[in-house]
Amino acid sequence: MSEISKVAVIGASGNLGKPVTAALHEAGFEVTIITRTESTTEHPKDIPVIRTEYTLSALTQAFAGQDAVVCVVGIPGVPLQSLFVDAAEAAGVQRFVLDDFAWGDTEANIRDLDEFQTPRRVGWDHAKARAIANPAFAWTGISTGNPIDRAIKVFPLMGFDVAKRTAIIYDDGTEKFTGTTLAGIAQAVIGVLRNPEQTANRFVKVFSILASQNELLAAFEQAEGAKWSVQHNTTQTLLQTGRAKREAGTTGWILDLVVAQLYDDKSGRSKVARSREETDSELLGVASETPLDVVRKVLAAQQDSVTPVF
Repeated sequence: MSEISKVAVIGASGNLGKPVTAALHEAGFEVTIITRTESTTEHPKDIPVIRTEYTLSALTQAFAGQDAVVCVVGIPGVPLQSLFVDAAEAAGVQRFVLDDFAWGDTEANIRDLDEFQTPRRVGWDHAKARAIANPAFAWTGISTGNPIDRAIKVFPLMGFDVAKRTAIIYDDGTEKFTGTTLAGIAQAVIGVLRNPEQTANRFVKVFSILASQNELLAAFEQAEGAKWSVQHNTTQTLLQTGRAKREAGTTGWILDLVVAQLYDDKSGRSKVARSREETDSELLGVASETPLDVVRKVLAAQQDSVTPVF
């Protein structure tokens, strides 16, 4: 397999797309941003942008000459992933990095999230089939678990309202989950592209932290030198709330269910692996971080931002 140097990113303006694109550029890859013709989003001046229709022929032309395509689209773009795969294969792209950046090809999710996960699986399964049919084409999925620094900053429902210094501890707060910071997620993408043989046609697993809510709360209090106000709730209550919202057709149910799954006592659903030794973190260069490391990143980002965007 040839060295990967030219990389197209689709979804570069998103919450994961921005740090991934910037990191690829800084790492020395020849990055090209692919976006819709009608998009008015401004991108970094030093990264080429191709504005195109999202059709097979147009995308094939846009992907021509690229060694890899990295897909970091948001939820509305996920159903288009099979189209992106077909265009990448038709253009002769060596590697397609799937849109995952969560818990990957696992059956651990609660069944209520199946309708959210199914469109992702369609794209994943299509990439697998194309790689079997065409040995010159390969895919990689990157399972990172919770994007922890961004998730804590943007979603107080995760249990930490940084601005108010209040916490919601679910159940007893001891359930551990895995997470990867935005910097770690970007590094995982770089690591995949720098290790194409070892990462071909499989889901790689990484995480930068394995922690519980109680450990994160202690880190926040240590970093700020002050006690936080703490409330208590249960994952079962959150699960019921999410299901009720879903039945009523109101928004927010996915976040309720994801957080419930994250902290569900002793379920183990929200670990990409039980230890870093069971992951590809070292291979891909994703550093291990402590709760205090992550908390300091969240606090620094909070000071630098005005309004979080999801």
